[in-house]
Amino acid sequence: MSVSGSLHPDFPQVPGPLTLRVLAYQDLMKELVPTAKTEEAWAPLAELVATEQFERVGTFLEVQNWPQYLEMVRQWASSIERFDTTVRRISELPGLVYFEIEERHHRGDRIDVVNSMSVFAFNEDVKICRLDVYLQQAR
Repeated sequence: MSVSGSLHPDFPQVPGPLTLRVLAYQDLMKELVPTAKTEEAWAPLAELVATEQFERVGTFLEVQNWPQYLEMVRQWASSIERFDTTVRRISELPGLVYFEIEERHHRGDRIDVVNSMSVFAFNEDVKICRLDVYLQQAR
């Protein structure tokens, strides 16, 4: 699997299987953001997710299931032209991946930079079942 975007020099040389899933999720997000306009267009992302089990806890402790998360992602994607990332740190534990990135949200001539740390939890089928998101951004 190839990894798009830039990687921090400390990135592991041989990523584990869950890490590869998270990187595939990230790559799909970057690919789909500029083009996916319908729910069906986001179907490739759902292939990595346990959609019936999925729970996302956001930066304000809001809890979303898969349909709610997908709607939020669609609205966010429609507000930006492009989404880039740099992986800063990634750590894999049994059933979990800690994923710290710098996000760049392109809106016309403006680029908003956000530091995020997400914890991806996986079920026994190696599907994402939980996503906890933490952000740092300028005011």
